[in-house]
Amino acid sequence: MSLNGKTLFITGASRGIGLAIGLRAAKDGANVVIAAKTAEPHPKLPGTIYTAAQEIEKAGGKALPLVVDVRDEEAVKGAIAKTVETFGGLDIVVNNASAISLTPTPQTDMKRFDLMHQINTRGTYMVSKYAIPHLEKAENPHILMLSPPLDMSEKWFAPHLAYSMAKYGMSLCVLGLAGELRGRGIAVNALWPRTTIATAAVKNLLGGDALVQASRTPEILADAAYAIFQKPSKSFSGHFLIDDVFLHGEGVKDFEKYRVDPTQPLAPDFFVPDSTPPLSSLR
Repeated sequence: MSLNGKTLFITGASRGIGLAIGLRAAKDGANVVIAAKTAEPHPKLPGTIYTAAQEIEKAGGKALPLVVDVRDEEAVKGAIAKTVETFGGLDIVVNNASAISLTPTPQTDMKRFDLMHQINTRGTYMVSKYAIPHLEKAENPHILMLSPPLDMSEKWFAPHLAYSMAKYGMSLCVLGLAGELRGRGIAVNALWPRTTIATAAVKNLLGGDALVQASRTPEILADAAYAIFQKPSKSFSGHFLIDDVFLHGEGVKDFEKYRVDPTQPLAPDFFVPDSTPPLSSLR
């Protein structure tokens, strides 16, 4: 199933994982809405919504760059309306925008707590909410969250409670919306990486260049997302997927191509359940 002519609304798509998902869809000739905040170049962050739009067009898609703060209800409503006005409908929503602060509770400013919850949980809920009436009209509608499996282990919450709550809030949206929208034929799923991914957030906030070298590229999530969008929305919903496990089930055997530096051991990401099949089994 090609994504040619399908319309994707991707939050946080000016760079990293969101942009990679958009570029993969653009290869089919999809319409990609880049809903993000970066309109002007940032000294520490690559790309803007406009440079992302150029990349989408170059890859073969049609792009609509929109300045959107997912905390702003009117901005979200307006962006979705503009999407439908421009492309005639909406097929896929990717809730990728996220804020992170890996701080213990005493060191977490309430301003930062609010930011993470407003972007991660509330933003995901709100974008999905206003997209539903348009997705109902689509042929094979999907909502995808870049959020973790709901593995309720103390070890995922104790080191950075505020962030974990905000990310799990996105996953609770998956759990609830999958059930709420199943009868309407709208698929709602979560996708999460086994390893760290080479993004600006990993470089600037988590571990610098060393962690980037021990990461996989965003293309692994782009390929996984693309495979999810091929699934029939009426029957493939409510799943919490780990990127390589899902891709392996879809027939992918070569995961070396996704490594930034094959000589470095891969760094595990947060929130990957202990029950996840080991890397050695993905052959």
